[in-house]
Amino acid sequence: MRSSTDMANITQNQDIARRLREVAQLLEDQGANRFRVRAYRAAAETIERLAVPAAEIAQQQGTDGLQSLPGIGVSLARSIHTLVVTGRLPMLDRLRGRMNPVSLLASIPGIGQAFAHRLHDELHIETLEQLEMAAHDGRLADIEGVGPKKLQGIVDSLTARLGRVRKPPQVAERHTTREPSIDELLEVDREYREAAQAGRLQRIAPHRFNQKKEAWLPILHTQRGARHYTALFSNSALAHQFNKTRDWVILYYDDGHGERQCTVITSHQTPFSGKRIVRGREEDCASYFQSHEAMTAEAT
Repeated sequence: MRSSTDMANITQNQDIARRLREVAQLLEDQGANRFRVRAYRAAAETIERLAVPAAEIAQQQGTDGLQSLPGIGVSLARSIHTLVVTGRLPMLDRLRGRMNPVSLLASIPGIGQAFAHRLHDELHIETLEQLEMAAHDGRLADIEGVGPKKLQGIVDSLTARLGRVRKPPQVAERHTTREPSIDELLEVDREYREAAQAGRLQRIAPHRFNQKKEAWLPILHTQRGARHYTALFSNSALAHQFNKTRDWVILYYDDGHGERQCTVITSHQTPFSGKRIVRGREEDCASYFQSHEAMTAEAT
């Protein structure tokens, strides 16, 4: 007969497994790659069968401990770890249309609502993991008003909140995984916008800035090689303010080593005026367009 402690552990693990299965079901309903769907379902089974709480593994061994479990790779380990320490699963919130990254960021001491909005709008940060990375790679320190004392306070708060056992992310970690090419990102952006315009995509009802609860936001799941993409129009406060909810496209991508994101926009500044560019990678875009124009000139 199981003890009450055992039953509590099972309930906790079952709750994690339930959320992972919901992600799998939503991915399947929205037309995602079947192997990605299967990975979430397999992870749910692994967590459900554990004899110890997944939260205990996460707290004592960090993502490395979760990653050692059968069928759980880097990305899933990070997702489960985030769920354990914050109670939220960003992927699930996104698929449900309930992303509210500003509230999550503002929950960290030293970050109020106004600064959380800046982090989201300027650095496109949506999770505590992304905030931690920005704190260690210098992007957070580059924001006006963030001095050494405030930066250290945020780092300390994140360390406490995330219950870090593993080492803080290294700056080099951002560069160990090859960034998608500009060509690939613009291709996914084009696929999304064309499919959205043609009405071929499932639509979700965003929780924010949607008083009528209308399902207006198209969502695309696609793949390039081993890299999985999810694309949506931006539903941020800034996108609404500048009437760009049908222009700015957020691309989430994951090649198994952790999820990252970028924003593709129509530029109105030279030398890109009228062109789609990847925000933050303007130099790469310039090289891409120069090369593309040179190839076009040679062909003619």
